[in-house]
Amino acid sequence: MHLERELDAVADATGRKLIGSDGTFSMDGDQCLLDLTIAIAKRHRAWIMIDDAHGMGLHGHHGVGLVDPQRYSTDDVPVLIGTLGKAFGTSGAFVAGDEGLIETLIQHSRNYIYTTAMPSALAAATLASLEIARLIDRFRTGASTLGFLVTPSVSPIQPLMVGDPARALAMSDALEARGFLITAIRQPTVPDGTSRLRITLTAAHEAGDIDHLLEALASVHCCQELV
Repeated sequence: MHLERELDAVADATGRKLIGSDGTFSMDGDQCLLDLTIAIAKRHRAWIMIDDAHGMGLHGHHGVGLVDPQRYSTDDVPVLIGTLGKAFGTSGAFVAGDEGLIETLIQHSRNYIYTTAMPSALAAATLASLEIARLIDRFRTGASTLGFLVTPSVSPIQPLMVGDPARALAMSDALEARGFLITAIRQPTVPDGTSRLRITLTAAHEAGDIDHLLEALASVHCCQELV
């Protein structure tokens, strides 16, 4: 695979090799092939850094994320980044790893020096986000029933595949007129022919919001005058 070829190309390098990846990718909502990536990293004596911004709160035991500590250790994934402004819907971020890594960041990371602690209200809001049930299945079932092509994503990122970029833009405009701000994603951000509506569910949404969105999608989907 491509990653292994890239690591082979730097096989003689003396410095630390670092593989960086999202845990859940932001356009399709698909996940990193973590087990395969770990196996490759160990063969090449490389570190892995996973940014699980879109996976925290969704995957793993009780929503701990893709890098579930019941399955993976810091030997498998030495650097884990969690962004609280995505699935949790709050703000802030953290880096998790062995004590040596964290102490190094505390002592040498310029962004950390003089930074104050997270406000208690923000910490409480993040904890509350963990308790909010996601409405992904409700949306996916409804969108599929309407005839939309949904991706295998089980994250809050729910792209609806449209294909034609002009139609994707027209549908985005029609949804905005109905009160829904949904971005049309086109090439070069995604490959040609895979233009989509990028829908992102948040902790602020309720079942009624999902149902109203599905109603709007139904009216837009059957609107023949759209390009």
